[in-house]
This record gives sequence, C-alpha cells and structure tokens, in this order.
Amino acid sequence: MDQEILKKITKLRHELHANPELSMQEVRTKQRLMAFLRENTSLSVVDRGRWFYAYYPCGKEDAGRIAFRADFDALPMEEGLALPYASNNPGVSHKCGHDGHSAALCGLAMELERRGAGQDVYLIFQHAEEIGAGGADCAGLLAEKQIGQVYAFHNRSGYPQGSVILKEGVAQCTSKGLTVQMTGKPAHASQPEDGKNPAAALARLVLLAEGGEAAGEYDGFVLNTVVHVDIGSPNFGIAAAEGRVSMTLRADYEADLQKLETKIRAKARALADETGLSVRFAEQDFFPETVNTPGAVAAVRKAAIRCGFPIISMEHSFRASEDFGYYVKACPGAIVYIGNGEDYPQIHTREYDFNDAVLETAVELFAELARSPRLC
Repeated sequence: MDQEILKKITKLRHELHANPELSMQEVRTKQRLMAFLRENTSLSVVDRGRWFYAYYPCGKEDAGRIAFRADFDALPMEEGLALPYASNNPGVSHKCGHDGHSAALCGLAMELERRGAGQDVYLIFQHAEEIGAGGADCAGLLAEKQIGQVYAFHNRSGYPQGSVILKEGVAQCTSKGLTVQMTGKPAHASQPEDGKNPAAALARLVLLAEGGEAAGEYDGFVLNTVVHVDIGSPNFGIAAAEGRVSMTLRADYEADLQKLETKIRAKARALADETGLSVRFAEQDFFPETVNTPGAVAAVRKAAIRCGFPIISMEHSFRASEDFGYYVKACPGAIVYIGNGEDYPQIHTREYDFNDAVLETAVELFAELARSPRLC
C-alpha cells in the first residue's frame, strides 16, 4: 500500500475518532467522509440522505460489479483513554472501530485510482449500524445497481494482528431488544396488600431469563441477556406499581430467535396473570442473522493468500450482531475479520481504540478482491 495514502487515512481515522456521532446523528461524520473522497479522489460521490456511496468504474465492458461497505456511527460510551485524538463529545466514542472501517474504505478508494480494478466498484458508507437501522436502507443499492458481490470487515480482538479470520455460513448472530413492562396498582408502602406490585413477577422473569436455555431445544446457539431493570421509584411511602425489564435476545438463527422470544413472552404473560398485572411488550434494535456465502468466503481466502496474510477459520459464529446481514440476504457476500492482536482490548470497552495497523491489511485485502473480474 502507498505509505502516503496510509498516513492520510490514519490521520482521517483520528479525526473521525475525535468527533464521534451517535446512530442517526452522523451529520458531520458523513460530510467529512464525502469531503475527503472528493479532495483525494475523482470517484463519483453520491449522497443518499443519511448515507452515501462512491463509485469507481473499471472501464471494462461486461465487468462484474462489487461492493464494499463500511459503517460510521459511534457508541454512547465515555472515551476512557488519554488519546491525543480523544473524543470531543462527552458520552460518545468510537469504541467499536467504525472510524477505522470508514478510513479503510477511503484508503481503498485512493488505491483503486492508483492501481485500478477488474470490476466496477461501489463503496457504501453506512449510518446507524449500532442500532441495526442503517443496513436495510443501504442494502437496497445492491439490487438497484445489480451488484454481484458485497464485502465488509470488522476488526477482531483475540486473534493475531493482521490475520484474516473467516467463517462460512452464520458469521454473526441475529438479535433483538425486548422490553417487558408490567403494570399493577399503587398502594401505601405500609399496606402493600392494597395494591398490585410487579416487583416479584419481574424478578422471577429476570431469574428465568438468566437461567439459560435447555440444551437441544434450539437448532443453534441462543442467549438472553438482561440489560436493564426499572421497578417503581425511590419514594419509600409508595409500593411499586409499574416496572420493566429489558433484555437482548440473541441466536445463530432467526427461527430460534423467534422461538426464544415466544417463550419469554409466554412466561411474562403467565407471571402477570398470576398476580393480576397487565403486561406490554416493546421491541427495538433488530439485527438479522449474517450468513456468509461459501463462494464469497472462498474469494476472500484466495485474496488473502495472494496478499500473504495468515488465515484463520472461525469455528463458531461471532456473538455480536451486525446489520450486514441485510446485504448478504440481497446478494452473495461475506463479512470477514481482521485480527487486532491476541491480547488487544475487546470492542465496546473503555480500553479499546481501533488498531491503526489493521488499516493497511483491510485496504490490501479489499483491493485484491476488487482486482478479480468475477466472484471466485
């Protein structure tokens, strides 16, 4: 990779890191990325509202069409690190590495102009991945432009730095946020028998959720994680009359996710009925299963071999969800992982910052994929 390009995208990555924006609020981030591409390449840059794409025509008749996707939203987390490019936005930081994903795609754009490609290339810069709200919008471009294959990468801690980690089939879990709200009747705290308090029912639901799922009940991995509980208020003269518990349901397969949700809803209704409570449900942040197609994984493997990168086959799916699943439902493709280092801090932790050494690996791997005229 051209080292001047690497310096530019590293600086860009630090700039993005210093100015993070939450999902659906990425106005400045999007503008900066579009400006960078216009300043440093002659690619067509097309604004699609909350997201955009850049287009590189290879100039060959009957060429294939390939797409690469990067996300650019941040997380509602404090920075936690004394970086020279630390977040300027209190309570918001790039603790998942989307700053690096976008910087790498900008590097790919510059390398395409320098070295060319065997296919027409679309570079998709996506909003709102963290809440699962951007992928469905952007994936529509694949059918619109008749794109034949699509790729993305995620940085991955716990693996050797610069390694390319591959998984055929289900690569990342499907998930959904589910909130169960129970409502009863208030009473004086000295006479709780006059009211209907949802605390016990919700506590039992939490214990059931944390108790795990029976082996053999599902076709793949399932997990239910309680993320928030809120019952009553700290007013010591009033017995609680309302409460809610929020949990993340997760599974390898969407069918198992539905089965798990049905089970949780049935338990909640039964618990509410026992004590005369009403119950309501709310859903958010749905992510589909991300299923890599074998041909796309094979294409990445061949590209990694040509680049001389070490390859690791991932035995189990990555539990974290990814709305890249919408893309691979629309056309063949794969999300791949690039190792941050075996002892590197995990994403979504205060100790984490995107490993700049991953930038060159990602750009080289994707540039090699773009050189191939068709899906292998």
